[in-house]
Amino acid sequence: MNRTEFIFATAIVLFVAFLLGWFSCWLVHRFLRAAQPEDMGELDRMAQQLHEAEEQRDQAVAYFQQREAELENRLAQTEAELRAAMDGLRDARQEAEELRAYIERNSSA
Repeated sequence: MNRTEFIFATAIVLFVAFLLGWFSCWLVHRFLRAAQPEDMGELDRMAQQLHEAEEQRDQAVAYFQQREAELENRLAQTEAELRAAMDGLRDARQEAEELRAYIERNSSA
C-alpha cells in the first residue's frame, strides 16, 4: 500500500465515520422530537401553575395591603382616643387642683 492508497483509505474511513455520526445524531434528534409533545404538555401545565401562583401572590399582596390600611386606621383612631383621654385627664386634674385650692381657702377662713 503506497502513500496515495493510504490517504484514500483513511479519507474513506473518516467519511464513513462522519456519515455514521451524522446518521446517529439525526436519529437521536428525531426520537427526541417525537418525545417533545409530552414535554410541551408539561411546560403548559407548569406555565398554568405559575400563572395561578402569581394570581395567589397578587391576592395575598392585596389582602395584606387592605389589612395594613385597616390596622393603620385603627391605630390612628386609638391614638386620637388616647389624646382625648389624656386631655380629659389633664382637665380633670386641673379641676381637682382648683377644687382642692378652693376647699383649702374656704376651710382656713
